[in-house]
Amino acid sequence: MHPEPDRCIRVNSPGKHRQAFRPRQTRATIENPASLTPVVTRVLIAINVAVFLYQLLLGPQLREFLFTWGMIPERITLALQNHDESLLTAALPAFTSMFLHGGWMHLIGNMWYLAIFGDNVEDRLGHFGYLLFYLAAGLAAAAVHWYTNSDSRVPTVGASGAIAGVLGAYAAAYPGARVITLVPLFPIFVQVIALPALVVLGLWFVLQFISGFLTLGAAGAGIAFWAHVGGFAFGFLVMKLFGAAPRSRQPSEAWVEH
Repeated sequence: MHPEPDRCIRVNSPGKHRQAFRPRQTRATIENPASLTPVVTRVLIAINVAVFLYQLLLGPQLREFLFTWGMIPERITLALQNHDESLLTAALPAFTSMFLHGGWMHLIGNMWYLAIFGDNVEDRLGHFGYLLFYLAAGLAAAAVHWYTNSDSRVPTVGASGAIAGVLGAYAAAYPGARVITLVPLFPIFVQVIALPALVVLGLWFVLQFISGFLTLGAAGAGIAFWAHVGGFAFGFLVMKLFGAAPRSRQPSEAWVEH
């Protein structure tokens, strides 16, 4: 059975999922600055924030808004099988849902990951190529989510299918980039571990895959794990196949919380 439609919104949130596997937060620093100003990344963040602020203004109309512009897999399935509505109309929310979020923490977590990893991928692909890549990654993630949840009536919202594509591209382009992780241990000690980006992001991908496998057929699972898997795999493969040569850069560092 499906949950009541006004009680569950499925979200794409890489940051939220990490909390399920770690009782404490970890923090990492990535020494890998971009040489280009990340204009597209900043514009994408601004659009997501603006749309979320608009959502807050909707009040009681928010539910209808999310069911209209959030991606509902069953809606696409019915369009393919019964032609109840045009496929374009039913599938359009696969695009619009990339800019919707289910709450402040959902938004902040997604935008934090995009800000940290997006600048390097934009630097690698160029502004226009990065924009096309980001949108394509979001659509690829939505397609995988639909394929694995084709009868779901739960709206899916969130940017992390596209952001998972950015993470996959980063892992492919900068597999050896040093990630220094501070892992809080019980009760107050902290262990410092330096790991390649491929290991850190690869572990994230494996956790998404396992979680997705464990929730197959489970109605109302709160996180769209297979969207993360699809987005990451798309980003990794695209960067491996079409990624441009890296630009020269000077050492610097940025912080990412995960």
